[in-house]
Amino acid sequence: MSWKTLDDIDLNGKRVLVRVDINVPVVDGAVTDATRIQRIVPTVRDILAADGKPILLAHFGRPGGERRESLSLKQLVPTLENAFDAQVLFAADCVGAEAELAAEELQPGQVLLLENTRFHAAETKNDPDLAAGMARLGDIYCNDAFSAAHRAHSSTEAIARLLPSCAGRLMQAELEALEGALGAPKRPVTAVVGGAKVSTKLELLGNLIDKVDYLVIGGGMANTFLVAKGINVGNSLAETAMKDTAADILTKADKTGCKIVLPSDIVVAEKFEANAPHQVLPADQCPDNGMILDAGPDSVAEITEVFAQSQTLIWNGPLGAFELEPFDTATNAAALKAAALTRSGQLVSVAGGGDTVAALNASGAAHVFSYISTAGGAFLEWMEGKTLPGVAALEH
Repeated sequence: MSWKTLDDIDLNGKRVLVRVDINVPVVDGAVTDATRIQRIVPTVRDILAADGKPILLAHFGRPGGERRESLSLKQLVPTLENAFDAQVLFAADCVGAEAELAAEELQPGQVLLLENTRFHAAETKNDPDLAAGMARLGDIYCNDAFSAAHRAHSSTEAIARLLPSCAGRLMQAELEALEGALGAPKRPVTAVVGGAKVSTKLELLGNLIDKVDYLVIGGGMANTFLVAKGINVGNSLAETAMKDTAADILTKADKTGCKIVLPSDIVVAEKFEANAPHQVLPADQCPDNGMILDAGPDSVAEITEVFAQSQTLIWNGPLGAFELEPFDTATNAAALKAAALTRSGQLVSVAGGGDTVAALNASGAAHVFSYISTAGGAFLEWMEGKTLPGVAALEH
């Protein structure tokens, strides 16, 4: 671990510029889901407890460099005050004289929220001058926005090179969880990769084959692999143009000793809708007018047996059309088995990605997993083995 945490830096009396992700849904000026705000509370409270002065840097929406009232962070002040149990002041810019004065006058126990960094077009260009303007507001830089760490922006990358830098509590937890799951995991390691398309997860699959012992493939992706094995999938979602690529992945897995788990039985319907009439069939017997919408009970039994033999699980993507009942059955059953093994201490389970979090929440298993990443793109790029600029910048 070559980056510092809040514990490694003296925060007493220091102004701490904290890059956070508070890109929360807002309807009519009211926050409808404060999850992202709740997740930064430990960092802000720890800075306050160490007599530091937190100054929050954040983006909100995609204003494209324009000042738009609907995307002002000012509307989040009441929710932030409620979450931090502290007074939150607001500066109408993230650089310049007004922001510098607000930072200078910040008192112990107060928090300063700076205006949307993306009101400056230079932010997404990783502009060093904009970063220098931000850096003038603080003594220390703390990145607590893993979800933005795959972007090289002024507030995530360039600024980290200008001030003593560290990871916040959320960033620290995320990095430790992912390092534990992919960097130096307890073996055997199993990865579940689901979702619609092989094409969007090629780099991910290529990276995982070298690192995991079992690779469970589900969702529409699994159909493409079945096609690669010469199996008819009827009207199912499948990328037939990717079948050669899927075949190459199967061959590579054979060579590296990674066991790929594909559905052995399938749940088939003629319509993509909730509670459509359906039947369970062997994977190689999908009718021409059928759609594979879930993995069958034999497949679930094999998957849960693999989980039982594993010590580390990384999960990205559902096993079927989880948004439609009863085609959420395989995802729910596998998730609950992973949760039970996690609860008993047999399994370290890390999951991430939008659909994944939604599916695990729906199953009731999410709160038991060792770590759930809400980072989306950054989580996926980490799993792909890519260097994340916002993390790399903390290592200087």
